[in-house]
Amino acid sequence: MTPKLASALMPLLRGLDAETAHELALRALAAGLAGRDAAPDDPRLATTAFGLSFRNPIGLAAGFDKDATAIPALMRLGFGHVEAGTVTPRPQPGNPRPRLFRLAEDAAVINRMGFNNQGIEAYRARLAALPRPLPAVIGANIGVNKEGAEPERDYPALYGAIAPLADYVTVNISSPNTPGLRDLQGEARLAGILGAIAAARAGLPRQPPVLVKIAPDLAEDALGPLVETCVAQGVAGLIIGNTTLARPASLRSPHRSEAGGLSGAPLRDRSTALLRHCFRLARGRLTLVGVGGVASAADALAKLRAGASLVQLYTGFAYAGPALIPRLKAELSTLLQRDGFARVADAVGVDAGHG
Repeated sequence: MTPKLASALMPLLRGLDAETAHELALRALAAGLAGRDAAPDDPRLATTAFGLSFRNPIGLAAGFDKDATAIPALMRLGFGHVEAGTVTPRPQPGNPRPRLFRLAEDAAVINRMGFNNQGIEAYRARLAALPRPLPAVIGANIGVNKEGAEPERDYPALYGAIAPLADYVTVNISSPNTPGLRDLQGEARLAGILGAIAAARAGLPRQPPVLVKIAPDLAEDALGPLVETCVAQGVAGLIIGNTTLARPASLRSPHRSEAGGLSGAPLRDRSTALLRHCFRLARGRLTLVGVGGVASAADALAKLRAGASLVQLYTGFAYAGPALIPRLKAELSTLLQRDGFARVADAVGVDAGHG
């Protein structure tokens, strides 16, 4: 089966509730039923970020493959990187179902999953079993359990467990669906967590770069201290951003009032504005990853021009399916050429200004 055919069959899943459809899609991917993108990437798309080489800047955001069950199949679709997770120290069921809602009229999704996952031991075993070398970069997204969490203990332990197996590690402190998690974005608490990770990292033979995933709902005056804390603690980059608790007045879906984090098209402008602001604050000291509302090559290029070195998608991929990735890469290459950029890095931050 080809990615194009797999995407054509996706409407068959839309008669199911969103979470059941997602589970079936993951199983189909893991079984190799989505095919592969056999075309080589345009060299124009190759880029580097936080010391790693990427065949293209398009990645899959965390949350799609929480338990790392379909990594090779996802990479075969053409992603330049795949971020698996969020994984927590202990398995947990997450919030009660239903907890995932399609807002088709808005090209959006609301989720209140609550870090449902099988825990670090199962996750680590799957990463260890992956055939190496992998065709793309693999990231691991780590979080804490809803109950019994000690972030200054748990994040370093998770990092240590994953360090031999992942190319980079993302500290998730911004999901809106774990009570108190977003409080960890405060300057003092974040410094404590990142300092504990840095101390644990220093003693490891392999030290993948650390990224921090932040919320698009951060107050503007909180962003500067957060950036400076990350720089001071040796963080390599920021992922901007997670889902939002905001509900734009433009939403039309009957599910628009469901509790949880909103992703997709309604988040695009908000997350891109935050990205642009972070780029100005970071002044080249952090590498930025743009997430939120990416569903086309134009969306991806807008993130790059706002300051992202890489982009990630989730909701756009969930709606369009595997055929989106080769199409997005081909069109992004065309747009880069149109705008006079010989490579991805040339586009980064050109629209961000200087504050």
